[in-house]
Amino acid sequence: MNLLGKLFRKKKPKNWNLTIDDLFKEMHEGKRKSVGPPELDWAREYEQSLIPSSYRFPKQGDLYEAKETFEIDYMTAWMAPYTGSGTSKIQKGEQVWIDSEPADSKPISTYALPVEYKKLKKRMVPTSERESPNFGGFYFHINTITLNEKFNFIKTGFSKEKHS
Repeated sequence: MNLLGKLFRKKKPKNWNLTIDDLFKEMHEGKRKSVGPPELDWAREYEQSLIPSSYRFPKQGDLYEAKETFEIDYMTAWMAPYTGSGTSKIQKGEQVWIDSEPADSKPISTYALPVEYKKLKKRMVPTSERESPNFGGFYFHINTITLNEKFNFIKTGFSKEKHS
């Protein structure tokens, strides 16, 4: 947020405890017309406060390995103004990496790609989507708490080009 935005920003309510998901849920329930600043900023700050100080914040080039098999949400990219999504299982030992720098130094979540991209794409994304001429790929959106609790941090400096 820029300096002018900080100067004229409404003061956060003392007991603010809504997450970004809570705000969108309220919108879908008709309790609010839209989701945006300053409430969105307050929700992000609140979510950052829930991340234990001992947790590692993801950075570009970080490599992680799943500690166990669990359900994970993925997103699909399209050569159209559309983003899809789905849920599948990531298997114990499968690895993901952070391929781009998160927008914030203490992100509440980040985007990640599987190291074995083709294998996981085939297993996770339905054939009808994968074979569509407008399909542009898939990726994960993982929150920082999940990254720390369900994945082992392996190393930083990973790059797919170095490991292809």
